[in-house]
This record gives sequence, structure tokens and C-alpha cells, in this order.
Amino acid sequence: MIIGESPARVGALERVLGSVRFGADQGEQGDLVLVCARAERAPARIDAIDVTRALSVPGVVRIFTAADIPGVNRLGIIASTKDQEFLAEEYIRHRGQAFALVAAETEKAARKAARLIDVAVTELEGVFDPREALAEGAPLVHPDKKSDNLMNRRVIKKGDVEEALARSAVVHEAEYTTSFIEHAALETEGGRAWIEDGRLIVKACTQNAHYDHAELAKFLALEPDRIRVIQAETGGAFGGKLDVSVQPYLGLAAWLLKRPVRMTYTREETFLGTGKRHPFWMRYVSGADRDGRLTAMKIDLVGDTGAFASYGMAVCTRAAVHATGPYFVPNVLVDCRLAYTNNPWTGAMRGFGVPQVAVAHEGQMNALADKLGMDPLQFRLINALRPGQATATGQVLIQSVGLVKCLEALRPTYEQWLSDSRSRPGICSGVGVGAMFYGIGNTGVKNPSSGQVEWRPDGTIILYTGAAEIGQGSDTALRQVTAARLKVDPSRITLVRADTDLTTDAGATSASRQTYISGRAAFNAAAALEGMILAEFEELLETDRTDLEMSDGIVWVKGSPQMGRPVEEAVRRIVDRGGVAKAAGDFDPITVPLHAETGQGSPYGTYAFAAQLAMVEVTRWSGNVEVKRMAAAHDVGRAVHPKAVEGQICGGVMMGLGMALMEEFVPGLHENFENYHIPTIKDMPEIDPVIIVEEPEETGPFGAKGVGEPALIPSAPAIAGAVSRALGRSMRHMPISLERVMEAMGEDGC
Repeated sequence: MIIGESPARVGALERVLGSVRFGADQGEQGDLVLVCARAERAPARIDAIDVTRALSVPGVVRIFTAADIPGVNRLGIIASTKDQEFLAEEYIRHRGQAFALVAAETEKAARKAARLIDVAVTELEGVFDPREALAEGAPLVHPDKKSDNLMNRRVIKKGDVEEALARSAVVHEAEYTTSFIEHAALETEGGRAWIEDGRLIVKACTQNAHYDHAELAKFLALEPDRIRVIQAETGGAFGGKLDVSVQPYLGLAAWLLKRPVRMTYTREETFLGTGKRHPFWMRYVSGADRDGRLTAMKIDLVGDTGAFASYGMAVCTRAAVHATGPYFVPNVLVDCRLAYTNNPWTGAMRGFGVPQVAVAHEGQMNALADKLGMDPLQFRLINALRPGQATATGQVLIQSVGLVKCLEALRPTYEQWLSDSRSRPGICSGVGVGAMFYGIGNTGVKNPSSGQVEWRPDGTIILYTGAAEIGQGSDTALRQVTAARLKVDPSRITLVRADTDLTTDAGATSASRQTYISGRAAFNAAAALEGMILAEFEELLETDRTDLEMSDGIVWVKGSPQMGRPVEEAVRRIVDRGGVAKAAGDFDPITVPLHAETGQGSPYGTYAFAAQLAMVEVTRWSGNVEVKRMAAAHDVGRAVHPKAVEGQICGGVMMGLGMALMEEFVPGLHENFENYHIPTIKDMPEIDPVIIVEEPEETGPFGAKGVGEPALIPSAPAIAGAVSRALGRSMRHMPISLERVMEAMGEDGC
């Protein structure tokens, strides 16, 4: 069976051999080099830009400012909130914002010229705290566009929260915070652009080539058919390459200069000029009855969207929808607000607001369990969502609801770890549990994907998909799905991916959607192609298609496999008539938009569920926290490629460890990895067991859902819970830094 097997991943050998050309590898000899000039102070009003000194640098060809942009100087992943300028016009809204672009014969010349551009500014009063930004009279981040700093608000209302809290046996109120986090993808942003037959070709790292294509057309005021965008191999993204980065600069210079150009960000430019994870401040009031059943949650969320909206609207809504966690809560009030500040802008990062609220809702579950004298895992089991129950938005879950199975699968490990976790002289130990659910795909909006499958007379089978591969494994999964539906070996499938000339829009590689949504589109395309082929054999064999079978490239009448005939026979008939044996498929999950005032609706076609465990040790004399072991159980619907699923989970655990213990981007302080710390191999705990739970989703390809973002979400809550157990004090502010650990321990240690 092709589904459930783990063949070698597409492109794995090429990566091992180092033959893959990523975005940063696209340059050719003779290309012009592009470098942005970025603001050192913000906020400020631009009074003048003088490029005289910069133009005198030998090798400089041209310097572009906003005045040189032919089309619309606005970008933004969500159509209603395009408020970011490719090159600053009147205002500098955050430190590091680009205001000019240098094109030069060499990188050395380009960087020297960028430093010599003189920009005269009037410094303005800024605001850097999101709650202060929402206060009346706060300095405005967009004084030319908005009368306040509220970027977006989402409210979820269900039942009567105040009445339910009043009659609860126990109530717990607490505040939680999370920090800015840098994506830290291995590859920085890079790409190349050139003119070919009068058309602009841009090849760069990206998570959505078709989105880039649309943005470039508006930016350059060109007809879409005059532009081609090709995804270069992309060395990691985690949401950081959903917003365009180098693409508009490449397009502008190549189109206006009619010369090939290349551009690659340094690590410092990535830190300065790309989005971060949204920091959140969260206040929770949660109640439960004496039997341990949740009664109500009242939640206030404030997030920092930075200087621009980016994916803020989606983050705001997703955070609100998931704020109660994967539990049945009959009474809910969530108020989520995202504020503009003069901090670096924040965008999509693995989880879209869900990792932040997971820290809070899991902290609340631990606190309520303690107040009731209940075991934290058992308390979660009592409240875990089950089929037939409704989420905070009123969506009744019918099938593929696997949290109970995940928790039960981890129970033996949990009990063993509790037995093993003994504090000893100088060492404090703790075991924590974290759980989550995650809506697959975009929230309450149309979320389609499309693809095509072609069978050629020489036996070649081609899958055309716009789905961008960023290391998560969609190339492999989509090929497996297509092969399984056509009943051929995956090695027979050739992939054409993320090229706007050759593929149709599959939507962004984000929200853990590609296996579920693009996978189903590929499944449907393969099914349509099979139907086309069988229709030919219906005529050839003079029999009804319901009596035909197709496998391994052979078609036969049921019961007579020895009389089989090759599929290519039908393909040649189609080609001889001037046709192509190619079929299209699409898929758009059924969702119901959220009500504007109550937030009620069915925002996702399906949800992933998961639980993880953490065992930690804290050294009394140093405050060092070591994560000794992790365990994970994830409901993925159906594991298309089990080894890839396990790899995603292990990678998610490591990223969650960074969020829990060390990652905190401070604007103006962190500019590279010299002092911004991410986990290394020496920080990686043993992850055992990794349990794949399969609760099939009937609308997914062969029952599959997804695991990309879910792999991360429970990790930080589980680690925070374990550290809290070890210290005997609730750790509610991420990251759990050395200073926070020492403060929690006090003079007496833990």
C-alpha cells in the first residue's frame, strides 16, 4: 500500500549531495547585485533622500526609491490590509524598513552605496507596547491612514460566562505572555530575476508563487501574462516566506534595467527586514465544577502586529478561535485585539497565534487541576473534545476527533515518568503535559487548491501542482497520493511544482493545509484522469467502465487480468484526436464564516489534535533547565508518509523547546545568532515515544489531515508545565529564561 509507506523523500538525495540550488544560489556571472538601504531610526518622517554620494561609488548602476515604482507601492498578504510599502514613501515606521534599493555590478559596491545614501528625517514619537498603543491618545503608527492603532479585533461569544463563573466550584485567573520570535530558517531570503522574450522571470524562495505573481503584477503595473514566477528550492520558512521579500526588488530592477539581477539577504537583513512571531499578552479566567468539568472561560488577548498588518488579521482570528484549547467549554467570551506599534512587523509563524494561546490555556488547565486535587492528564481527558460536541465557535465535530486517543496513548508513559521523576539533592524534577487542536487551512474563508495529472504516450505521468515545498514534505506526500489513486508506483510520478506558467494556484504552503487540501485536489485530478482513460477502454473493449479495473498501468475487464492492455493504448487514442490525457482536480473544504459579532461559525473543514509530555530537570545552584525527555501523540487523520510525520513532530518539539526556554527577539538588540539563541543538537531531548494516531478525515485524501504546525504547538506548554512542577511555581511568561527561573526559585531553591 503506497499510503502509509515511507519511500525516500523527493529531492533528498540532491540535498545530501549538495546539488540543489536554493534561492540564494540562483545568481549567475554578470548579474547585477541588489541591496536595500534600511532606516536606522524610527519612527520618523522622511524629509529628503539624497543619493549623490552613493551614485559616485564605482560600479553602481542605479538607485531606486518609491518614486520609481511603476505600480502600487503596497504589499500585504490579506487584501483588506495592504498597508506595507515596498520602499518607504513619507514615513519610516520601524527600524530596518527599506527606503531605497541599490543596483550595482558587485555586492561590495552595492553595500557601500547603500551606506552612503543620505536620508534626512524628522524623528517622531513612537509606541512600542501594544496595550499602550491601544490607549486613547497614543502616538499613531499610521497617522496618514488610521485614527487609532487597532489593527484587528475578533470576539467569540458562547453562552453566559459571568453566570457560569459565579456558580463554578473553582475559578482561576492569571496572566501569560509570549515574546517576539525570529523564524530562523536555515536559508535567508534570495532569488534572481531576468527578462526572457519580453517577459519578466522571477525565481526566488517563497511559500506561494502564485501570490507573488499577483503582487508583482500590481507593483510593476504589468499584465499578469508578462510575468512568470518560479519557486526556487526553499531552505525552510515556517511562515517567514509567505510575505514577499526579495521578489519585488528583483522584479523592479530587472524590468526597468533590462538586465539580470540577484539578491540575497544577509542574516542581519533577515532579522531587520522580515516578520516575527506575534508577542501576546493574555489574561484568562477559567472555571470548573466539582467533577472537574470546565464551565467557562473569559479571555482577553492583546497581540503586537508591529508596524504593518501582514498576517495579523488571520493571527487575531485564529488565536481567538483556539483560545479555549481542545476542550468542551459551554460558556466562552474571547476578546482578541491586535495593535500596531513601531516594533518590527509580525506575520505568520508556525501556528498563527495558536502556540501563544496554548501556553495560556494549558497553564489554566494545570492550575484548575491543582485546585481540584486532580491529575492534570485526567483533567484533560474529562474535558477533551469528543464527536458530537461543539467548539467555542459552535462548530459541532462529527468525526476525526482524536485527542482522547492521544492522551490515552501517552498515559502509560506519563505514569512511568511520574514514577521516575524524583527530585534529588541539587536537582528539581517535573513532568508536564500539553494538548492542542488546530484548524487545518485558512479560517472561515474560501480555501481552494487545484492540480492536474497528465499521462503521456511514453508512459510518463506528471503531477502539476502549485503547492510550494519548503522542507515539510508536500512534494513527496502529493506524489504518494497521486500514485495511490492511480495504483502505480510513486517513482512513476514526475512532479512539476510552483511555476506560474505551468501550474495553477494551490494556495499558500501555510496553515498545515497542503496534505489535506492540495492532497485532495491531486486525488481528485487522478480520479478524473482514471475516468478519462476508462472511458476510452469502454469503447475499445466494448464493455461498461464499471466492469473495468486499472492498476500498474494496465486496464482489464474484471476477472480477466491476463487480458490486460496498457494505459498508453488509450492515451495514444486521445493524442491522435488532438487531445491530451490530462485531467484537473480541485478541493475547497466546506466552512461557515464566523459571525461578525459573536464569532460563531464553522471555520475549518477539519482539526488536528495532539498531546505531548515533557520531563525536565532544574539545577538548583545554576537555574539551568534541561529537557530530558519528550513524548508525543498526534492525530494526523492518516499518515501518508509515517517517517515524514515523525520528522515533523521531532522538529516541532525542538522549535517548541526554543519558544519555551530561550527564544526572545528584542528589537534593536538581536541582529544575528551571536546573541539570539536557538536550540542546538545538544539541547535536543530524547523523544520517545512518538505515536501516530489515525482518526481518518473523510474529506481528506485517504483520510489524511496534516501535522506541520500541530507538531510545535503542545511542546512549550508541556515544558512550561514540567518546569512549573519542578519549581512548585507557575511559569507563565515565555521564554522561561535563567532570570525567571532564579526569581521563581528564590533563596531556598526549588
